Amino acid sequence: MILKGKHIFILGATKFDGPDQSTSFNIARELSKNNFVYYIDYPITWKDYFNKKNSKLIEARKKYFSPFSDGIISDKDENLKIIISPPLISINFLPEGKIYRSILRFNEFLIRKRMKMAIRKNKIRDYIYINSFNFHYPGIADPLKPALSVYHCVDPMIIPYDMKHGIISENELVLKSDLVICTSRMLYDDKKQQNPNTYFIPNAADIEHSSKALDDGLKINHHLDRIKRPVIGYAGSIERRFNYDLIKQVIDANPDKSFVFAGPLMPEFVPEWFLKTPNLHYIGRLPFQDMPGLIKGFDIAIIPFKKDEVSRTIFPLKLFEYLGAGKPVIATDFNPDLEEFTHGMVSFCRDSISFSNAIEDTLKTDNLHLKQARITVAKENTWEKRGEEIAELMYNALKNRKS
Repeated sequence: MILKGKHIFILGATKFDGPDQSTSFNIARELSKNNFVYYIDYPITWKDYFNKKNSKLIEARKKYFSPFSDGIISDKDENLKIIISPPLISINFLPEGKIYRSILRFNEFLIRKRMKMAIRKNKIRDYIYINSFNFHYPGIADPLKPALSVYHCVDPMIIPYDMKHGIISENELVLKSDLVICTSRMLYDDKKQQNPNTYFIPNAADIEHSSKALDDGLKINHHLDRIKRPVIGYAGSIERRFNYDLIKQVIDANPDKSFVFAGPLMPEFVPEWFLKTPNLHYIGRLPFQDMPGLIKGFDIAIIPFKKDEVSRTIFPLKLFEYLGAGKPVIATDFNPDLEEFTHGMVSFCRDSISFSNAIEDTLKTDNLHLKQARITVAKENTWEKRGEEIAELMYNALKNRKS
C-alpha cells in the first residue's frame, strides 16, 4: 500500500530554510520520495518584511514576492518544490471578530492564488492538502476542494500569540479535515473527541545526521576541548519546558561532572543561577551541521523537562538523535508515551535523586552492547518510517473515499 505519484500541497509551520529541523519540512521531504510535493513556506507578513528587510531570509524570497512570479523554488530533491507567497497583511494584533476574519480570508486568497498557479502550470487534477500545524490559515484549500484534506497537529497551543486566534482556527481545521494526525497520545485523545478520523503518529529524528557522531574520524566539537569529563550534555532550546529546580539539584549534587548546554536560550524563562554555576557550561547555539561533533563529546545526553500538561504532549526530536549517536540518555518522566518507543534504552527519572543515581549507574555500566541497542531503537524512529506511516494513512483514506 504505497502512496505514489500523487500531488501533495503542504502548508508549512516553518520556513523551508530555517536553522532548525522541523516536522513539517521533514515530512514534506519524505513524501516527495514517491510523490510530487509542494511545500508552502510559512508566509512572511509586511511587518516581517520591514523588520528584516536586509536579512538573508528576505533576500532569498524577495524576487518571488512579485505578482508576476509563480513563487516556485526548486529544491535539491526533484519531486519537491517550495512555494513562496507574497507578503501578507499583519493582523494578529486585531481582536477576534469579523474584521480579523475578513482580512484573514484575503491573506488566504493570496496563498491560494500561488497554489492555483502551480495547479494550472502542472495540469494537476487531484491533490492532497496538508495543513502542517499552520492553524493561522485554516481556510486556504476549501474553495479548491482537495481529494483529501489533512491536519497535522504537532504541538499543544501554549503561546498567547497563537492562542489569540488559533484556538478558533484550529477547531475549524480539526472539524473539517478528512484526517487528523497527532504527534502525541494526549493530543490524539483531545482531537479524537472532535474528529473520529484522528490518528497518532509520533515525531522522529534525522538519524542519518546524528549518526555521524559514530564516525571515528569525526572530531569532537572544539567547545568541549577544555571542559573536564565526564560531560553530561543537552542540545536544544533552553526555555519554559526545563525543570530548572531539578537540574539545579542534579548539578549541585555532581560537582565532579561538567554539564554542557547548547542551543538558543530564552532569558525570560532562565533563572539567574543558570549562567553562574561553576560546573555548568553554556556554549550558545551551534549550527545544525556541528551537532554530531558536539553529541560525540557527550558521555551522557539528558532531557530535563518538567512534567506538566504541555510536556505530556512532547515527543522530542533530540531523544532519537541522541540514541542514533549511540549515546546513553537520561530524561525526566515528562511523557510516559516515550517508554513504549524506547524499549528500556532510556532512563526516565521522577526526581533529582533518581536522576543523579542514573548518571552514576550509566557511567559505570555503559558498554558497546548497550550502544548498539540504542542505535537499533533510533532506527525504528526515523523520518523515513514516519513518512511511510503518514503515506499509508492517506492512501487508505483515499481508497475508502472512492469505495
